[in-house]
Amino acid sequence: MGVIEPGTPAPAFRLAREDGESFTERDLAGRGTVFVFYPFAFSPVCTDQLELYEGVLDELAGQGVKLYGVSCDSIWAQKAFREKLGVSSEQLSDFEPKGAACAAFGVLHPGGFAQRALIVLGRDGVVRFSYEAPSPGELPGVELVREGVAALGEGARV
Repeated sequence: MGVIEPGTPAPAFRLAREDGESFTERDLAGRGTVFVFYPFAFSPVCTDQLELYEGVLDELAGQGVKLYGVSCDSIWAQKAFREKLGVSSEQLSDFEPKGAACAAFGVLHPGGFAQRALIVLGRDGVVRFSYEAPSPGELPGVELVREGVAALGEGARV
């Protein structure tokens, strides 16, 4: 299948916030969104990735864009991971049913975890940019986040 293509409306999905509340496509309305799909909380590359992206959160917020981390880990693992790293980006869980949202976005690895990917959605809920790393061990640099945000066009400044 492969990662969802730009120009495609976001699929219906349900993720869980660390308090167990649902996060769905309705929560995206009115702002640009960067979804950072990553394989496993506490793994070395995932740790590096979220720490790297923490450095651009203010830049993104100034452009009306919010970044969320997404993995198939449980809400408790996600919360512990965020707290241990000291990052402020909200981490969303695709644990129940495991991998359903990842599959909807075309980033469910055959091993049953999230493939490392970036998906940028416009204020209208349409995918404007998508990138899937060639392997789960490859960290997409911050320049790819900026490229994705630039694809939002007028709605965001880069």
